[in-house]
Amino acid sequence: MAWEDEKLIIAGRAFTSRLIVGTGKYEDYAENAAAAEAAGAEIVTVAVRRVNLTDRDAPMLVDYIDPKKFTYLPNTAGCFTGEDAARTLRLAREAGGWDLVKLEVLGDEKTLYPNMTETLRSAELLIKEGFEVMVYCSDDPIMAKELEDMGCCAIMPLAAPIGSGLGIQNPVNIRLIIEQANVPVLVDAGVGTASDAAIAMELGCDGVLMNTAIAEAKNPIVMAEAMKNAVIAGRQAYVAGRMAKRLYADPSSPLGGLI
Repeated sequence: MAWEDEKLIIAGRAFTSRLIVGTGKYEDYAENAAAAEAAGAEIVTVAVRRVNLTDRDAPMLVDYIDPKKFTYLPNTAGCFTGEDAARTLRLAREAGGWDLVKLEVLGDEKTLYPNMTETLRSAELLIKEGFEVMVYCSDDPIMAKELEDMGCCAIMPLAAPIGSGLGIQNPVNIRLIIEQANVPVLVDAGVGTASDAAIAMELGCDGVLMNTAIAEAKNPIVMAEAMKNAVIAGRQAYVAGRMAKRLYADPSSPLGGLI
């Protein structure tokens, strides 16, 4: 199988694109839709508490981003307790029949770091109710393994705080999470530019999720395409296998037999 034919498998569903994009902070739904197309994304996250999915008297996301073409991934953005997160995703399932979901339970409004105690509690409850849970979490390998063992279908450690654009701050922990995982690992939060996305993929991540990096770019459509290319290039480099790092120089051309 050629490297480009390898699919991203999440909860038994196959995807060609390894870039997931959000549906917030854009100027309007039209710009959001254009960015999702330029990114080549097949999955879009939907903040159930913030995006209009049901009010026909106002612009609706589904009129711009076709749920028959894109997989909607309801998320629990803005939830600070396990109960709020579970309630939000139950409402999403009632509204659209979605059972593949992204769980995030935040710890505080300043850092938006995940509250892992609440995340673990909520994930366990949602899995028992039949949800396929992709989970936003800290970059702690122990917590990541607990979530996988519990039954989460994808582990999504942060690269840096949500919306910060700081890039991957702890590549060692991300790598440790990848090495122990038997489910997809996707970097979620903190990506700022294309090189950040490429680094995530070169580490061995199965995908990258981002919103602010595209939505707040000076030209979101061009940035979306840049991110698509970066994810592809990073994956290709990972599959190819980089050269070893050396302390000293190694000549590109043999030195023996010189005239």
